[in-house]
Amino acid sequence: MRYVSYENNGGPRLGVVIGSEVVDVAANVPGAPATMLELIRAGADVSSKVEAACAQAAERVPLARCRLLSPLSNPGKFVCLGLNYAEHAKEGGHDLPDYPSMFLRATTSLIGPGDPMIVPSCSSHLDYEAELTIVIGERCRHVPESEAKSVIFGYTVFNDGSVRDYQRRTNQWTAGKNFDGTGALGPWIVTADEVPDNAKGLGIRTRLNGQVMQDSNTDYMIFSVYRTIAILSEIMTLEPGDLIATGTPNGVGHARKPPVWMRPGDVVEVEVDGIGTLSNPIAAEVEARERAIA
Repeated sequence: MRYVSYENNGGPRLGVVIGSEVVDVAANVPGAPATMLELIRAGADVSSKVEAACAQAAERVPLARCRLLSPLSNPGKFVCLGLNYAEHAKEGGHDLPDYPSMFLRATTSLIGPGDPMIVPSCSSHLDYEAELTIVIGERCRHVPESEAKSVIFGYTVFNDGSVRDYQRRTNQWTAGKNFDGTGALGPWIVTADEVPDNAKGLGIRTRLNGQVMQDSNTDYMIFSVYRTIAILSEIMTLEPGDLIATGTPNGVGHARKPPVWMRPGDVVEVEVDGIGTLSNPIAAEVEARERAIA
């Protein structure tokens, strides 16, 4: 099932995507959760009830007419892995890790599908990174790899926009990974039952102005989805609605000769087979500030 957050009649709604149409959850399931986070927290029994009711709903809205929002705009935690594809590690001059590199994303850096990714006024080095992202469904700690499947609600797509010169100013990557409006998430969440075990065998790619820049497969992850959950849950309690981005494959802009940076006026698409395609225009920070004031 595909769950989407969208705007309709001036307010945010929770919907189920069926084919090319959206079913409004609140309008068809009395007492149902009103937001994505509430749905995830409610558990599998509630999700099953919502899905059954929405499948029978006659009133639907064309997906093309909906303004999609970030499926989870304010996650409790957003943990990101770096260097999780061998060829990406090599193109950046790194040794293959024997333990995952990790950093956190601030919610102020996150945007939804169709929102502009922002080239900051202090840098022109905004890079793309296509990433499969895990959505945690249960509060958990010390999860064995063999049981990790049971704590996953679903998956979404993330463009981990990185301001490379700031990323390299310190040994930690926090600065370059947390500029406002650089991390795009969406277009929806696909429940785990519709995704192959361990999210294996999924094509993952980036297109910049229609040109393919990254083209790989989740089979090439160094730390698989289930292994990642096992490792992170040794460190911290994972909670419903937490997000885990699983790293990007090779082909990023900074490793190209000459480097390729996203510029105002560009359109970037990141795609994971079976999950969806996330598209965002690129805008300058001053343009975005003027748009917000208007």
